[in-house]
Amino acid sequence: MNKTIVTTLMSVLASVAVYAQGTVNFANAGTGLNAPSYLSDGVTKLAGNTFMAELLAGADAASLTARVTAPYLSGGGAGIFNGGAVTLTSIAGGAPAFIQIRAWNTAYGATYALAQAAGAAGQADAFGFSNIFSVTTGNPSGQPPTSPAVLVGLTSFNLNTGIVPEPSTFALAGLGAAALLLFRRRR
Repeated sequence: MNKTIVTTLMSVLASVAVYAQGTVNFANAGTGLNAPSYLSDGVTKLAGNTFMAELLAGADAASLTARVTAPYLSGGGAGIFNGGAVTLTSIAGGAPAFIQIRAWNTAYGATYALAQAAGAAGQADAFGFSNIFSVTTGNPSGQPPTSPAVLVGLTSFNLNTGIVPEPSTFALAGLGAAALLLFRRRR
């Protein structure tokens, strides 16, 4: 009977280790990291719960999905968010994870997509995003366990400037075709 219990216990522990999830510390400041976020002027730090940060993570840069959000701090913590330890389902502990941080002004919408639409319409300081970088996730089930990964590849970023994006490719192609027609008529 003791042998059955030991075998069962070992099987359970092995299955837990196989399904261990990676962890990251969802913060842009701390040990070895200082990457505050700014308004489009590059000087004024995002401050207070009017601004939100969102963690995107995936096994590769093409599979990033939104995981969790956190508000920016205010006062002496302006420019900083601290969402704490986050477990990344579908990414094994100790495995690499690709990360991107998105930020937005909630005055333009409760979600990043709404703020991004406001920015695309020319509204300044509506949204922004970081570079995509990779970290090795923490593994709380590892032997020995490791702490949540610090987002060491994160660099500071600014929100959008409010400049309306360039015309689409089709508009540029149309202008090119019109120029060709004018040129051809002149000959």
